[in-house]
Amino acid sequence: MAQKRRVQYTQESIDQQLSQIHLLDASSTTENLEQLGPVIKQIHAQKQQEAFLRTLKSLIDAKDAEIERICGDNYQDFVSSVATLVTVRSYTRNLHDKITSLDGAVSQVGQSMVTKKKALMQSKKTAAHLDEAIDTLQSCLRILDLVNRVGEMIKEGKYWSALRTLDDIQSMPPTSLSQTPFFAHLLSSLPSLRAQVKDAVTASMKSWLLEIRNVSGKLGQLAMEAMDTRARRWKQRCERDPLLRMSRPGSAVEMVTNEKIEYDVLETAQVDFKPLYQCIHVYTALDSLEELQRSYQADRKSQSTLIFSTTIPLSTLPAVTEQIAGFFIVESQVLHSTRGFRSERDIDELWDGVITRLGEAVKTSLDSQTDPEVFLKTKETILAFVTTLENYSFAPQKLQKLILVLFEKYVTFLERKFSKTFETIVDEDDLTSIQVSTRADRDTLLATCWLRTQEKADFANQPLPFCPPFSQTFTLCCSEIRVFAQKFYQFLEGVSQHHRDVDDMLSKTLDRLLTTSISERIAARVATSNNFSQICQVITNSQYFQTACDELEHGLPGLRPTQRGGTITLTAKKSFDSAGAKALDRINTVISSKLNDFFELAEYEWTPNSREGQPSMYLYELVQWLTTVVDGLEVKDEYKDDAYGGAVRYVAECLLDFLVGRNIPMINENALSNIMVDIDFIESELRRNGRAHIVSAFDEIRTMVGIALQDTVQEYLKPGVRHASYASVKPKRLSTLLDKLAKAASQSRDPAERERGERRRKEAEAVGRVFPGESR
Repeated sequence: MAQKRRVQYTQESIDQQLSQIHLLDASSTTENLEQLGPVIKQIHAQKQQEAFLRTLKSLIDAKDAEIERICGDNYQDFVSSVATLVTVRSYTRNLHDKITSLDGAVSQVGQSMVTKKKALMQSKKTAAHLDEAIDTLQSCLRILDLVNRVGEMIKEGKYWSALRTLDDIQSMPPTSLSQTPFFAHLLSSLPSLRAQVKDAVTASMKSWLLEIRNVSGKLGQLAMEAMDTRARRWKQRCERDPLLRMSRPGSAVEMVTNEKIEYDVLETAQVDFKPLYQCIHVYTALDSLEELQRSYQADRKSQSTLIFSTTIPLSTLPAVTEQIAGFFIVESQVLHSTRGFRSERDIDELWDGVITRLGEAVKTSLDSQTDPEVFLKTKETILAFVTTLENYSFAPQKLQKLILVLFEKYVTFLERKFSKTFETIVDEDDLTSIQVSTRADRDTLLATCWLRTQEKADFANQPLPFCPPFSQTFTLCCSEIRVFAQKFYQFLEGVSQHHRDVDDMLSKTLDRLLTTSISERIAARVATSNNFSQICQVITNSQYFQTACDELEHGLPGLRPTQRGGTITLTAKKSFDSAGAKALDRINTVISSKLNDFFELAEYEWTPNSREGQPSMYLYELVQWLTTVVDGLEVKDEYKDDAYGGAVRYVAECLLDFLVGRNIPMINENALSNIMVDIDFIESELRRNGRAHIVSAFDEIRTMVGIALQDTVQEYLKPGVRHASYASVKPKRLSTLLDKLAKAASQSRDPAERERGERRRKEAEAVGRVFPGESR
């Protein structure tokens, strides 16, 4: 295989290449060193060639002898070869000289170029280092500027931006700066900077909580005023449409029919929740939301305890309720606008605690109060508070219980107050009929008093002036009962619970007032009166009060603020019936007392020798007085009948006492006959006066005297006859009468009379022996 032929470099080619090189170009700002490379390569190749030639020369010299020998053998060829070699040697030496000269020139030029190149490379390396240092410093400055900006953001309140900036610093892509101690130190300081952001946003929220506490009163005031405006507007609407009275402000019906959109009290009070929202956002980003929730709950709980102490001066109660309302309006807004930051359980815990303390404080403050108006104002304040907070979905049950407790105390003091009023009315009444002189008086009477429909019509058509049968006790008490019922229901205006319990309480309270303060009071007053007109007036008043009780049961529901409630039932009617009965008993007692005076003047002879044909003289006066008094009573005929009946029964008891009492030791048949004459006279007068139905009071006396005078004791001893014909006669009384007859006869000088007396004694013993267990 043929060897590759070495490239030959001639002096001409080298010179030609060197002539084409322009190291410095006057028009160029840079050195043209790139063209020198190929030439240097060629020179290097030439040096290799020279080395080769030297090696070849040494070989040639070594071979000269051999060549001479060979030349001797081959002279002609040798001569020609030598000539050729000489020529080559000559060219080689020339080329060597030129290469040596050129190498020196090139070395001089290259040395200068290398020096310049080294200086240039060092300059570029220094410039690169400077650029890198500048870039690094600029990166550090940018980071330091960001860190410094974080502090400014904190001061400016841009907490979220500050936190985002810190996150951006931490999440920077890796650079040469990332491996520096400076950057490592910077990263180690980021938690401290985050803590600064956290502390700053927490301080901002704390400051906001203080501002919220200061503005809560104004916020609650605006909310309660807005609800009050709605309540007044709703009340006016209910007056136009009675069907809406079943609903109250804040109810679903009211909210649906309310045409006006209520303004936002938070917006009106300019409450800015931005600090809280920022704090929540920052704590969420720092994964510390639970810590903020606990801190916020503790702060709000502390603020709730500072609203009021264990006791509340009732004059400050409206301000306290406004503070509480504002407090929980803020809580409601936080609950619905922070998406889980606040839980309903936490707010309910605060609500229960505040409401429990409020109820206890109000109860404590009311313990020393006795004025019902104070309870009414307290209720209105609490009810306004309840209605307002119900609009923000807070449970009102505990406050409604508090209102009912206040209501019970209110009713107690109201009852006490009106009890004194009724007692004063009863005590100051002169028990005479009132006089209605003007149309206004009549209208007031008809509007105030509870009367039956027919009585109202009669009074309305009665010509003026006229005198109704009742006294001012009835009119004034009716008026005060209306006032009491209005005040009673006034407390419940706006209260939506326990209507049936309230009506039951009203029934019981009115029953107590009517019974204790009116009925029993007038009964106690009449118990010491001897004036028939006053006693009769009490009876009349009692009758009208019984009517009023019936009418009250139907009329009181009309005084309710709403139509809710049960049936009102009064039992005081029985009390007034009892008072009337006591007044009637008092009439009977007074009459009996007067009748007793007549009987004390009676001069009966119990063992007369003959019988009288005329009644006793005192009976004429007795009957005349009784008729005058009873017929003159201004009461219904039925009560007059009762009075006559009581008087006749008393007369019968007095006569019976003569016959069977212990004051008269003995009596004869003539005295019995005279007693019967008196009884006949009384009965005849009663029949003449149209009172024949009450003469039965003398039945026992008449029957018992008949048994004695007609000698029918043996018939009386027969059980069948006794029960059929003598049922009104008590055995003991008959035995006593027979014993008195026996004593009177035993003292007679006539043997027949004494024998008759003995028979009477035996009959008395027989009656007493046969019926020993029957009472007198």
